[in-house]
Amino acid sequence: MLFFLALFLVFLYFKVARIHKKEEKGTPLVYLQHFLVGFSAIGIFLYGFTHFSWYIVLISSLVFFIIAALIITAIQLGIFIDGKPQFGISKFYKLLPVLTLSVMILSAILSL
Repeated sequence: MLFFLALFLVFLYFKVARIHKKEEKGTPLVYLQHFLVGFSAIGIFLYGFTHFSWYIVLISSLVFFIIAALIITAIQLGIFIDGKPQFGISKFYKLLPVLTLSVMILSAILSL
């Protein structure tokens, strides 16, 4: 179950990172986060292909990719209450370090 959570968080992170790259200038710290999550994603996929059937990993990856894309699209469109945005993509950028840490911890747990 942790594998699927980690896989979803990887796709969510990279969707947010792609939007962040388009809208704001990258810093060395952001590039380090991308590298760490990418390295962790490789470990997560290796775990998935060794412990699950290949088609389960591919189907779940496709489903999580679509879900992450829809979540980010909904956030980009905005959640408005009384004409004021309640949760925008700029607030989601502040969660990138938390997502990085979560993916790295889950990857470390899966590799044990």
